[in-house]
Amino acid sequence: MAVKTIKDGASYNQREVVDLLVEFSSFKDRVNKKFKILATELEGKHNEHDLWVNLYLISTDYAEELHNKRQKQQENLQKIS
Repeated sequence: MAVKTIKDGASYNQREVVDLLVEFSSFKDRVNKKFKILATELEGKHNEHDLWVNLYLISTDYAEELHNKRQKQQENLQKIS
């Protein structure tokens, strides 16, 4: 699945839009699940630091996942050419 940056004025075919929506939906589901887990961990706690640490971990996990996908795609393109 190709990761594309959405740009104002750009046009996308139906497959690209579906891929983008699928990717976003799966990311949203992962974030919702992690926040539910986080909410139960923080229940009754008044430590805001834990919240920010966990938010950082979620964002770095996602960034790392995107980086790995892009790297694999580049490797696949190099193998093809």
